[in-house]
Amino acid sequence: MKDSVHIGVNPSAKPDLEHLLHEVALGDQEAFAGVYDAVAGSVLGVVRAVLRDQSEEVAQDVLVEVWRTAPRYRPERGTALNWILTLAHRRAVDRIRSVEAAAARDTKAALLEHQPAYDEVTEQVESQLEQEQVRRCLRTLTDLQRQSVTLAYYRGLTYREVAEVLALPLGTVKTQLRDGLIRLRDCLGVTA
Repeated sequence: MKDSVHIGVNPSAKPDLEHLLHEVALGDQEAFAGVYDAVAGSVLGVVRAVLRDQSEEVAQDVLVEVWRTAPRYRPERGTALNWILTLAHRRAVDRIRSVEAAAARDTKAALLEHQPAYDEVTEQVESQLEQEQVRRCLRTLTDLQRQSVTLAYYRGLTYREVAEVLALPLGTVKTQLRDGLIRLRDCLGVTA
């Protein structure tokens, strides 16, 4: 098999990332280009291993972060490549968390906005049952109590008007209404 010929490039020579990062920390754009060329593929690979979507965008963000945070790199804590790939992994995980948090917020907001469908049949049945229960309880009142409650609450008459219609003293009507309402409350199971 024939050896490949590389003009002007020594394929075995790897850039010294630690030195390049030191230069990037000083603002050297050419050094950053060298870092970019050396690690862009690896950064994209790490990000794609974590993310399916938006991997190119996140990889670009990582490389911008390398440019901005190069002064924070400490060679005694690990190799430059490991530092950069750690940044890539962390940024990819952060993106997943951000997307999941946004989805959770959207789900929660949708649940809060969701109004249960109005069930007209159920409402009608419940209303009819309540009306029947009130009618049954009204039948347990004395005639005078039932007449007083009916005039005051179903016809909307005042105490004085009820007294006039029934030709009774006002005090008697008030007593009959109070006693009738207490009996209705007890019959309907309403707690005070």
